[in-house]
Amino acid sequence: MKFVDIKNDIAFRKIFGNENKKEILISFLNAVLKLENKDRIKTISLLNPFQLPNIKGLKVTVIDVKATDEKGNIFIVEMQLTDKKGLDKRIQYYGAKGYSSQINSGDEYLKLKPMIFIGILDFKYFDSPNYISRHLIMDNDTGERKFKDLEFNFIELQKFTKELSQIENLADKWIYFIKNSENLDVIPENINDSGLLTAYKDAEKHNWTKAELEEYEYAKMREQDEKGEIELAEDRAKQQEKIEMAKKMILAKEPIDKITAYTELSIEIIEKIINDIKNSR
Repeated sequence: MKFVDIKNDIAFRKIFGNENKKEILISFLNAVLKLENKDRIKTISLLNPFQLPNIKGLKVTVIDVKATDEKGNIFIVEMQLTDKKGLDKRIQYYGAKGYSSQINSGDEYLKLKPMIFIGILDFKYFDSPNYISRHLIMDNDTGERKFKDLEFNFIELQKFTKELSQIENLADKWIYFIKNSENLDVIPENINDSGLLTAYKDAEKHNWTKAELEEYEYAKMREQDEKGEIELAEDRAKQQEKIEMAKKMILAKEPIDKITAYTELSIEIIEKIINDIKNSR
């Protein structure tokens, strides 16, 4: 038995955005948001993932999963594989767009319903050691919450290190599934939630068509290319920092052996920098 990688863009949307199996998304939202009793989601409607602007010329956004429950609350669920410049602003833009697009100009503001964002991050983002965090708008001194309609929740997969035997609740089971699916051979025995069990079955590769698997593999290649581009840019930035430090040390007349030890640049690169400095004068 082999499972797809849930973090994959195609797999994520197929499983959590399945119109015919909404119990998957309902179970996930109730578990991660800790919704109980009257707050629990019972039904959900999937919305168009394209957030179209109300004004011509504004940016169109595409989100992974967007839904509304029986109370009208809006849920946006996003999977992010890499940290990107401006990610914080992008997430706030998604949230504000999802909230404001509920009404048109002239409509009553009372029609607006809460917008709850859930970002699943495959990297460490916040300083806190917690793998689930909830971010609300509140008074900095008193903690009073008058503005309750915008809420941002995050799951940081790299901070989740629990083994199967250490899992305590349904939220942990969901996170374990999302993080480890492609490395599992069987459905864990402790899965007693129908929504999560359905998600596991939908993630089994033999339940996918050939066309779906081809699209899934193509998305994996795109993800690897994107990661490679980011890593290359980071390596180039680090190399440039070392070169700039070497230039300063050369101008300060530091010995070459000290410069190579401090910057970890080769003697050949140091000598080239020295020649470049001489030629520029």
